[in-house]
Amino acid sequence: MQPLIDNARTFGQRPEEFAKLAEGQSPQVLFITCSDSRVVPALITGARPGELFELRTAGNIVPPYVSASPTGEAATIEYAVEVLGVSDIVVCGHSHCGAVGALVRGDDLTAVPAVRDWLAHAADEPEPSDPSDHGDPTVSSAVQNHVLAQLLRLRSYPCVEQRMAKNGLRLRGWYYEVHTGAVREHRAATDTFEAL
Repeated sequence: MQPLIDNARTFGQRPEEFAKLAEGQSPQVLFITCSDSRVVPALITGARPGELFELRTAGNIVPPYVSASPTGEAATIEYAVEVLGVSDIVVCGHSHCGAVGALVRGDDLTAVPAVRDWLAHAADEPEPSDPSDHGDPTVSSAVQNHVLAQLLRLRSYPCVEQRMAKNGLRLRGWYYEVHTGAVREHRAATDTFEAL
């Protein structure tokens, strides 16, 4: 913890670098990804403060839209789309995802009921495209299928659906390999994840 504290102390000693941020934010992208500490959106994209609006959830799950009981996730998505006017939403899954791995393996999560109940929000149980993926610690094909399911879930949000109908919003599915740093994007034409 001490190195993090030391950096935080010196971070605020450069106020001139951050003064413009007080005027507001205008990010172009809502970046939805996992809470996993190995996934750092600004590091992956090279974004500076104010360039990404982030939503991080266990397993990068986008919960169902239910207007009668709004969630923090729904509020973040709506704010990004309606108020900030982002032009793109990226859903970024990652290799070695504990959440997706637990779903694929059917892990017993009774000891962590909040995690178990949250993972029940996954659109579908992520299935690997390749049966040999069940023993693969990267769970790559299952994660990629999970990303696509979350993109479909996003389309059910009224604000997303309306902005997409006006061609004012693009949805993108990314897959990040934590062990190599490689990023792949889903290409609809080939239905595969390919290098950016």
